[in-house]
Amino acid sequence: MLENEKIRNFCIIAHIDHGKSTLADRLLEVTNTISSREMKSQLLDQMDIERERGITIKLQPVRMAWQSYELNLIDTPGHVDFTYEVSRSLAAVEGALVLIDATQGIQAQTMANLYLAIEQNLTIIPVINKIDLPNAQIDLVKTEVCNLIGCDQSEIILTSGKTGQGVPELLQAIVDRIPPPKQDLKQATRALIFDSNFDEFRGVVAEVRVFEGQIKAGDRIKFISTKKEAEVLEVGYFTPKLKKSDVLNSGEIGYVITGLKDIQYCRVGDTIASAIKDIKPLAGYKEVKPMVFAGLFCKEGDDYPHLREAIEKLRLNDASLFYEPENSPALGFGFRCGFLGVLHLEVIQERLKREYDLNLIITVPSVAYQVKLTDGSEVTIHSPQELPKPEKIQQILEPIMKVDVFSPKQYLGPIMQLVAEKRGLYLNTEYLDENIAVLHYHIPLTALLVDFYDKLKSVSSGYASLNYEFLEYQKTEIVKLDIFVAEEPVEALASLVYKDEAFRVGKRIVESLKAVLPRQMFVIKIQASVGSKVIAAERLSAMRKDVTAKLYGGDYTRKRKLLEKQKKGKKKMMQRGRVDIPTEAFLAVLKK
Repeated sequence: MLENEKIRNFCIIAHIDHGKSTLADRLLEVTNTISSREMKSQLLDQMDIERERGITIKLQPVRMAWQSYELNLIDTPGHVDFTYEVSRSLAAVEGALVLIDATQGIQAQTMANLYLAIEQNLTIIPVINKIDLPNAQIDLVKTEVCNLIGCDQSEIILTSGKTGQGVPELLQAIVDRIPPPKQDLKQATRALIFDSNFDEFRGVVAEVRVFEGQIKAGDRIKFISTKKEAEVLEVGYFTPKLKKSDVLNSGEIGYVITGLKDIQYCRVGDTIASAIKDIKPLAGYKEVKPMVFAGLFCKEGDDYPHLREAIEKLRLNDASLFYEPENSPALGFGFRCGFLGVLHLEVIQERLKREYDLNLIITVPSVAYQVKLTDGSEVTIHSPQELPKPEKIQQILEPIMKVDVFSPKQYLGPIMQLVAEKRGLYLNTEYLDENIAVLHYHIPLTALLVDFYDKLKSVSSGYASLNYEFLEYQKTEIVKLDIFVAEEPVEALASLVYKDEAFRVGKRIVESLKAVLPRQMFVIKIQASVGSKVIAAERLSAMRKDVTAKLYGGDYTRKRKLLEKQKKGKKKMMQRGRVDIPTEAFLAVLKK
């Protein structure tokens, strides 16, 4: 059995693109966890979508051996939408490497993740990465780090994830500075589930950190919050493939295969305990609340059972995904899903398409509004269809986010202008050093939903970075904008908009629909309305067959008769005709 003194559990936290996954590759290489034959870049990013986009979406644990020490690393995501994954990793470790890009310095997510780590009382090791780049500003970034963390310059480790420079020193610092986990084998077993996934053949695989006792094959265990009991079929650790072992002792990170076929019993954040005694659960981490809601519907109606199964399986890997069944007259059966942000929505959509071969229609993303009714009650709505009638509404409250924007000072003007357009309330400006400023704002979540991040990058030449967290609900004026095509309401395109922006949004939607809808044999009316009032409209002209082509010469009235007959037919079609709206049209409206 490995002495506890020889175990080190740590994770890497950083802003997006600061080189976490590349540095993790070098750690695996230097510790000979992976042979050079198996080595490939972004090794811990298991999903194709992670490799293609160059981002980490799922946390990924791996065990390394170095100088007789057992090092358990958890590689975490950097994007603000996946902060939740980071908080789960932090609950399972004793130390954190805070990684800072030598060319960019401290960014928004560096700060946010650092504060999360400090809240958990973790040992922090500051690491400046990418020191091999010609534009690395090592001394400047060192000063920034010392000001932020309050450490000495000698405590900062300089590395290059690309060349491997500084990696042995980093491994030595992990061994020297991060404390070993407390070992308690005598207590009854308690382990925290920090992630889980589903294996077709072996059932639920829980990724756990054992805090007390030990787990081995054959043990009877209980999931405390769901009260489900199961037998352990296999335990082991990650290399990063699953590697079977005899036992998982307290202080270790590994996996537990239970053979459970129902994925809802194994919740992330739950405690696994021995089934014999009554045991208190471990303090998990704060329950995450989805912030962005959208409807997911199949293009083919008979795919619904397949979609339900796919979402259930994704939910096991991703505890932050919320879903409930929804029925739409226009789109049939589907699900109303809650996401952490728009990137999270894109990733889920992409995974459903690739891993489960599902073609989906996704409705306009919206946020959760709180509606106070005239009878004194309160309801939370996630979609335009749930909005009560105007006469029943007393007031509507919307979620406001606390936003920090990090930027070089020369871009402050354009950024302030952008945030002002997005209804942001300016609080103050802080300077990290003579060049980097942090702007603090309160901004409605709807303003951040679709294109805020892209525009922020655009006005700051790619230098600005963003972090946000929920603040409170505030009063607002919202109306439901309905879209009609050929005088039929299109539910999937209905949206909740600010009263003073309804005309502009309606105009944009009808214009983009006119550009992408295929022409029919009759004139199509495209209208945007609030209540019974049409506020914007366009007409898509009809395709016209030349019905007089077969005539040659003769009296003009013969030609006239045919044209009148065609005109009557088109009028009848316009009254009865239905338009099948292609997915491209939905997507065109979604993209602001």
